Amino acid sequence: MRYLVIISLIFFSCTAVKPKKSFTDFYRYTTDKSITAKNGAVVSAHPLASLAGLWVMQQDGNAFDAAIATQFALAVVYPGAGNLGGGGFMVACTADGKQLALDFRETAPASAHADMYLDTMGNVVPGKSLNGHLSAGVPGTVAGIFETLPYAKLPLKTLMAPAIALAENGFSLTENEAGQLNTYRNDFLKYNTRPTAFVKETTWKAGDTLVQKELAATLLRILNKGAAGFYGGETARLLVAEMKRGGGVITGNDLKHYKARWRSPQTFTYKEYQVVSMPMPSSGGLLLQQMMKMTEPVQIGKWGVHHPNAMQRMIETERLAFADRAAYMGDPDFVSVPVQALSDSLYLQKRSAGIPVGTAGKSSAVKPGLTKKESEETTHISIADKDGNAVSITTTLNASYGGRTVVGGAGFLLNNEMDDFSVKPGVPNLYGAVGGKANAIAAGKRMLSSMTPTIVLKNNKPYLVVGSPGGTTIPTSVYQVVLNMIEFGLSAEDAVNLPRFHHQWLPDEVFAEEGFSDASIFALKNMGYTITHKPSIGRVELILFLSNGSLKAVADKRGDDSAAGW
Repeated sequence: MRYLVIISLIFFSCTAVKPKKSFTDFYRYTTDKSITAKNGAVVSAHPLASLAGLWVMQQDGNAFDAAIATQFALAVVYPGAGNLGGGGFMVACTADGKQLALDFRETAPASAHADMYLDTMGNVVPGKSLNGHLSAGVPGTVAGIFETLPYAKLPLKTLMAPAIALAENGFSLTENEAGQLNTYRNDFLKYNTRPTAFVKETTWKAGDTLVQKELAATLLRILNKGAAGFYGGETARLLVAEMKRGGGVITGNDLKHYKARWRSPQTFTYKEYQVVSMPMPSSGGLLLQQMMKMTEPVQIGKWGVHHPNAMQRMIETERLAFADRAAYMGDPDFVSVPVQALSDSLYLQKRSAGIPVGTAGKSSAVKPGLTKKESEETTHISIADKDGNAVSITTTLNASYGGRTVVGGAGFLLNNEMDDFSVKPGVPNLYGAVGGKANAIAAGKRMLSSMTPTIVLKNNKPYLVVGSPGGTTIPTSVYQVVLNMIEFGLSAEDAVNLPRFHHQWLPDEVFAEEGFSDASIFALKNMGYTITHKPSIGRVELILFLSNGSLKAVADKRGDDSAAGW
């Protein structure tokens, strides 16, 4: 499908950089699901965002430049998950071999407390942690971008030029985006105190132009004043005013004191590969390690992809890992997370020894394993350049369009990440995930995440850059795609696009996409599994480093996702 956006070159007057590629080409675009490139590649949830990242690399930028430009562009062209008002995580490997993990997850406001979403009887008030102003955590995305900036090469005005132009002058909606805006129209009316760009008198349709003047003004304040243009000044004033109008609790001090944090990556080996992923407060890296290390001794590749025996083993490792997630994982700045114990090889060997053969386990019989205590609407970007820099970033608003609240006068959506806390121990969140005290709400605390930005190394060089949106299905999506590549020997395209399955301990059922053979599903049901159809699981963006030095970039078929490179 071809989408056409007609935008004059003058829209880029905010930068004096002379392009090496016509901006007319930049706005006449197709959705490319798979490309091979020599110099650099970007895969993201929207073609224009991928092209923004590609364009800055063509201005002699590197993968970090492209990461910044793509994130800003996604905040404009993919408002359901791309954002200024959310947060996320970055895993990166620099050309000189440095491994990085950046945490720009949202935090609970200073006035947040453990029972803020409960009624006087101690019961969870339905929707209170999901909808509107009170569901928002303190945003971290902009702080994360500015922490990344020292690794970039180009000036900020170049990196922000595509996003500012797209917000100021508009871009054409895809069919999916138009449908989403129509679906959430009533929520935008209900949870906003000021008119928003996302609502018009008639319904949206593919090809309509979405113009976001207020968002453009916010982007210009960030360009002119840096992070202070978001966490202070006019933007902060507008956000705090929005909170007061809508009953939210984020204050100017909350914004002023927000900090992104550099963390030590979650790293482990799998056969001849080294895996670099995200540590706490994302559970993704540790879950991936647990699942892959429990799989490693089995020689799972002998069965072949989607063989019932292979699927059964993987389902059971997912069950065990998510049982541990519920009990032990949370913000390491607030709780002691037993990472060493949970990733210990002897522990994982004992944990997996009880996996039944040829029959379904029962979550009621599976408990967290230690005897001693020590989105679904998200978006992912995978980027690599010719010098060997590799960047994997997952960001989120949590649900589609977050809490559906736009900051009046500033034009950006707020997250509803407070629902990712355990609003009450044992009560499932939006994604059905159950948590305990380790993930209870506390002022300044980061809520537990499932985001799993990951880089796989081979011979100490980047081999795969991978990640996905999808709430609790993120770690299992990454797990399956990585095994598809290195155990089952699939092509990059098949590894990403073949159907996926998911188990998360509770509820005790296997979610599965369409496309599995009848024989595989029949065999799993015969083993005792409850199979529940799920229309879509994850949207994986993958870059494969080929042996000839080229890059193979694959965008998931499940959305408007697109790869760009040259």
